[in-house]
Amino acid sequence: MPADLNDYFKKKNGGGGGGSRGGEEPRVPLNIEPPEFLKNLGKKAGFFYTLIALIVIAVVAKPFVIINSGEMGIKATAGKFEPIPMDPGFHLFIPFIQQVFIVDTKVRIMNYSSTEDLGETMQRGSGIKRNAAISVLDARGLPVLIDLTVQYKLEPSTAPQTIATWGMAWEDKIINPVVRDVTRSVVGKFNAEELPQKRNEIAVNIEEGIRKAIDAQPGQPVELLTVQLREIVLPAKIKEQIERVQVAKQEVERTRYEVERANQEALKRAAEAEGQAKAREINAQGQANAIKIEADADAYANKEISKSISEPLLKLRQIEVQGKFNDALRENKDAKIFLTPGGSTPNIWVDTKDTQKAVSVSK
Repeated sequence: MPADLNDYFKKKNGGGGGGSRGGEEPRVPLNIEPPEFLKNLGKKAGFFYTLIALIVIAVVAKPFVIINSGEMGIKATAGKFEPIPMDPGFHLFIPFIQQVFIVDTKVRIMNYSSTEDLGETMQRGSGIKRNAAISVLDARGLPVLIDLTVQYKLEPSTAPQTIATWGMAWEDKIINPVVRDVTRSVVGKFNAEELPQKRNEIAVNIEEGIRKAIDAQPGQPVELLTVQLREIVLPAKIKEQIERVQVAKQEVERTRYEVERANQEALKRAAEAEGQAKAREINAQGQANAIKIEADADAYANKEISKSISEPLLKLRQIEVQGKFNDALRENKDAKIFLTPGGSTPNIWVDTKDTQKAVSVSK
């Protein structure tokens, strides 16, 4: 037993203190044995110290890593990256010899914006990087700003090689230079005034150029998802010029619309007049046809009548007229008689002296 424990129990038993004090009854010595683990504590102290030291080292060195979903680990042994990435989960490694780098394999976004957005320091962990808008000179050397949004993600299978080649700042070495170079190359072929009208063509050319350049990188380190052309920021003078042109075009379109409307009205009135004239023509034609039909009927009737007239009939009519003539003379001997030639049967007018009454005798 250790000496300090023996002294402790001797004092508890009254040992080393002599006899009784001040008339007190002497204490009866107690024979109490310490617990078994305390008897062997001195022998096992080294083990406990070693265990505690290992625990402290484990806490400080942290020889394990937990990789979350959407991430992957790259283990480096003595500074050399292992080619096989570490999948999400719990992994152990040797401290001070090995090191694990955790990289993000989720979809990431790189914005190029001409407006004042939140700084990059406020966007850490969100997978969004914000850069200044891409400055481009058009075909005539005028400055233009292009706002883009690029979506991409790190290729997990080639991530160790990518990090070994490009480092942890691989985005600024792979994505950013390619996007800026391709955008300047595409937009620089057009004049500033043409950019708004050819926006779709420019967007397609930029995306195809960036995709081709990214896929041409050795090992295909990045998978490009989308490239969106958000805005084309033109110089103020160019904007004013485009606005004036747009106003002029709108005025031309309005004038053209008014002319077209006037033409339509004229055509409508002409059609109405033509319709009325056609109606009158049809009406006149109908009347003419009716007159012709009536004349044809009269002619036919006269023809038929003329066929029915014969020599005996004419003589009969003459005798009848002569009879009427004689009757008129018998009634008024002083009457004036006028003979009007009328073919085979003349008209006879009798004018009396007393009543001045004209009598027409025909047929």
